Amino acid sequence: MEVQETRVQTDRVLTIPNILSMARLAGVPLFLWLILRPEFGGPNSDGWALLVLALSGVSDYLDGKLARRWNQISKLGRLLDPAADRLYILTTLLGLTWREILPLWLTAALVLRELVLLVMVWILRRHGYPPPQVNFLGKAATFNLMYAFPLLLLSDGSGWLATLAAIFGWAFAGWGTTLYWWAGILYVVQVRRLVKVDNMAD
Repeated sequence: MEVQETRVQTDRVLTIPNILSMARLAGVPLFLWLILRPEFGGPNSDGWALLVLALSGVSDYLDGKLARRWNQISKLGRLLDPAADRLYILTTLLGLTWREILPLWLTAALVLRELVLLVMVWILRRHGYPPPQVNFLGKAATFNLMYAFPLLLLSDGSGWLATLAAIFGWAFAGWGTTLYWWAGILYVVQVRRLVKVDNMAD
């Protein structure tokens, strides 16, 4: 009976953690619109964009914590959570690069890492394996980048606050990019081992 209850909870869709993840996904186009408004002749909405990004960070923390505490870890949640993280990172990269706050080389480095991971997921599916689970290192990288981006957005101004935001923003960006690639390399090693074992079994 206990095993059946765990299976039902694992397959549930409408859980509080999943709703939080869905709300975070819905905020992605809103964030992009807010950050790019000045580029299309609209008013500067960086404050609202920062608020959306902050709320996404809070929801990212809450959905994982509540899922574990309330035993509502689901298959959908395991897909939604990393998908929302990556979409926010890619959307922020697009917006900040468009506004020339981020250099193109940094954007290229982070996008290339995502492409490498997509290839790894494709290889795993070919061998009948699910996508790799998000590890602590990958999560730490995401947190660093999610701190870096709003700080770098805040640095697009003048005064001591913008200067301070730039210092900490670039520090978090450096750590986040390094950890992001480190986690990606570990995924590649993990995939290589699984495929090697699979080939030996054949």
